[in-house]
Formats: sequence, C-alpha cells, structure tokens
Amino acid sequence: MKIVYNFTVRLIKLRETHCSTPTRQLGADMCKEMKTKVLQLLPPTSNGPSVDRETNRTEVLETTVKALKEGHVVAVPTDTIYGLACLAQNSEAIRRTYEIKGRNEHKPLAICVGEVQDIYEYCQVKVKKELLSDLLPGPVTLVFERSELLNSDLNSFTQLVGVRIPNHHFMRRLCQMCREPLALTSANISSHSSTVEVNEFQELWPKLAVVVDGGPIGDENRLGSTVVDLSVLGKYRIIRPGCALSATVDVLERKYGLSEDSGTD
Repeated sequence: MKIVYNFTVRLIKLRETHCSTPTRQLGADMCKEMKTKVLQLLPPTSNGPSVDRETNRTEVLETTVKALKEGHVVAVPTDTIYGLACLAQNSEAIRRTYEIKGRNEHKPLAICVGEVQDIYEYCQVKVKKELLSDLLPGPVTLVFERSELLNSDLNSFTQLVGVRIPNHHFMRRLCQMCREPLALTSANISSHSSTVEVNEFQELWPKLAVVVDGGPIGDENRLGSTVVDLSVLGKYRIIRPGCALSATVDVLERKYGLSEDSGTD
C-alpha cells in the first residue's frame, strides 16, 4: 500500500493566509514557498513489515532527489544534526541556501558524498586512503584542497573544502542517487543552535521544498561533526572540536603519525 504524505496543518494555514493577497508580489512569492513536503522517514527498526519500511525509504528518497535536481533546498537528518542540503554544482541553489540561513557569504559550506572514492573527484587528497576509511563514514568533516571539478561558486573565497560522509544510510543513499555532491550545512538560522529534531527549525520549513523527518537524533550530537584540516601534508589542524574529537585525534596521531599544525612553522 502506497504511503501518502501531506503538508502539515500549520503550513497549510500559512499558505492559505499568504495566498489571500494575490495582488501583492511578496505574497505571491511566499505562496510559492509554502509547497513544503514534510516526509516521515521510518526507522529501520520500526514495527511492521520490512517491505513497508523499504517502500517508505524509497518514496522519501525519490521525492528528495527530485527536489534537489530541480534546484531546491531540502532539510535532511544526518548522523550528527539536521542539515540543509542542495546540489553543490548548482550555483543558484547555493545562493538560496545562504539566503535561507541568513549566513555570511564568506562562511563555507561543506560537501557530502556517498563513498570514499567520490572524495577524490572533488578534493586533492594528501593522506592515505586507509585514513579516510578509518574516519568515514562518521561524524567527521575532512578539509582538503578542492579539485577543478567542484563548482567554483561554492566557497569561491577559498581553495579549501570540507567533505562529509555521514554514517547515515539515508544520506549516503541520497548522495548516490543524486550522483553528485551535496552542499551541506546545519539546519538552523545562522548563529543559532544546531538542531536534532525537525520541529527545532520549523521557522525554516516554508523556505524548503522537502523536510525529511528522521526522528530525534540525540542531544549528545548537537556539537556537530569534528572538522579537521588535512590540506597540509603530514599535519592536521582542528577547525571545530565537534562530537568526535578524541577518537579522531587518536586515529590521526597514533595510527598515521600526523602532528598538529600549530601554525608557527
């Protein structure tokens, strides 16, 4: 039986309110924004036949991919916090993401890919592939020099880019189905707290094409991913401690012999 998803009551009411003044261009623009689809993603361990869970996951993925391919911004769960995502190669969607968050245009967006080998297409990697596999997928963002294949309008002010592979089946599959990287940032208004439940960023819903509700992620993940700069050979630099600092540093130093870049050399 096909599962049908509806708009939330709150969004329907908002849409009706704004559409009652069609003569105003602002109202018309807001009406267009109110077509937000809030999709419930069933957890893998939910009760009920496995075929229902698989059907649910497929439908949510297909709807989200369609929105991304059309140039929209969506909200998605990850293994750390909820994020806003768009196609990294779509310059207009990137601009829209900054606008939605009210984010400073000189603050970078990360990219998200589905597999370790995808990183080599968009980044210039100076560490062993085994290091990437030890840290990814997981709650870590690795920063490298960008490759020429990556959209030059993404973080145009720097040659560096952070890349993520969340330890989250939905997100990995979403990247695989899009067949290109996603630009990824936290689902919140800039400078506000990160979010671990969809209702915590409800004020952004009307500006998004799809909101994927994957349930509560866990408050312990609110710090977000640990961000590590690996662009200098043999060195690492912690940009953001995040939620996996000690485990990440242990891998970098103990297993691969990297030393912390103090910036004084």
